[in-house]
Amino acid sequence: MAKLTKAQREWRPGMPKKRRSTKVMFASTVLLLEAFVVLFGTLAIFGLHRNEYPAGLVFSVGIGLCLVFIFTCAVLSKPWGVALGWILQLVLILGGVLEPAMYVVGALFAVAWWYGIRTGIRIDREAAQRDREQAEWDAAHPAGSGPEQTPGTANP
Repeated sequence: MAKLTKAQREWRPGMPKKRRSTKVMFASTVLLLEAFVVLFGTLAIFGLHRNEYPAGLVFSVGIGLCLVFIFTCAVLSKPWGVALGWILQLVLILGGVLEPAMYVVGALFAVAWWYGIRTGIRIDREAAQRDREQAEWDAAHPAGSGPEQTPGTANP
């Protein structure tokens, strides 16, 4: 039998599921799309500049960079994960040195990254506020207190 994770071992029936970070989801989406762009950019640089750069160097750097983009998705919840994402945005923009179209593509993805981080933080903050307000309301209105009413009946 497979080993249970810590979250699986600590789970009990009726426990609320921990809310996933919207910021991490948005940022992961942008990073995964950028990983595809890096992969296809590697193929483009290989095809367009075959005589200028050795194929082994182009593919090893391109695939390695693609794997770094994917790895960054796994560490976005760490404090340094978003900083690594910003560094990768600069690396993608600097890819324009090899292929000038990457300046535009990198800049557009940097804007998407900024918007995803900013909007994700705002949505996470609003969700935390809703959770706090719901907990306060639940504490003030216990489930067992008060008269039980069924829909369609009026109080006398």
